[in-house]
Amino acid sequence: MICTLSIVIPAYNEAATIHVILDKIKDVVLINDIRKEIIIVDDCSTDATDRAIHSYMAANQTLNIHYVRHDRNMGKGAALHTGIQKATGEFLVIQDADLEYDPKEYNLLLGPVVDGFADVVYGSRFIGGKPHRILFFWHTIGNKLLTAMSNMLTNLNLTDMETCYKLFSTKFIQSLSLKEKRFGFEPEVTAAIAKIPNIRIYEVGISYYGRTYQEGKKIGWQDGFKAIYCIIKYNFPALNRH
Repeated sequence: MICTLSIVIPAYNEAATIHVILDKIKDVVLINDIRKEIIIVDDCSTDATDRAIHSYMAANQTLNIHYVRHDRNMGKGAALHTGIQKATGEFLVIQDADLEYDPKEYNLLLGPVVDGFADVVYGSRFIGGKPHRILFFWHTIGNKLLTAMSNMLTNLNLTDMETCYKLFSTKFIQSLSLKEKRFGFEPEVTAAIAKIPNIRIYEVGISYYGRTYQEGKKIGWQDGFKAIYCIIKYNFPALNRH
């Protein structure tokens, strides 16, 4: 039974959108009267993100928001590590602070869990009939290549390993010793959960409202090469010890 969903939000220089995503989360009514625990980790933003979050919390005191600010910038993965360890809900979902993913779709992710089928649910941008903003051809090709490479080594059949929307059993993900502090989190956590005996992993189709670089998108081609390195590293234990 799920009583609380922990929503982990890593934030870096998202002053312009953090209040919008928090409003969207506030407005979501979760199935089965599941409560929301919002955990925001500001990775030492250099803009007004910290002030924007404090202002939002002061204006929305009935929301269950926990806020942590890193005293130095350590990367998205490090912010996720902090948020994951502070989660108290039975399940947790990762939510970027931008507007690329729609919190209304939490219930899609929760469906296989509430029905008793899943321990982990990935939200795939590449299946189903949900809206998908048309942007970067090579990003799409890169995502599919990284997913295929990950699948070959984990023996999973995911369609979107790099998706932000990942829903985990909190006890499972808190039991993992995750190391990647930046954008290597996705292949590392996928490799780690694939090794858990009898874990039940599902995928559901989600929408995607991608950003351009002018709108604040941060991931680049260098992160693709890092992802390849992490796919190899975390699927071969001998390499992971070095």
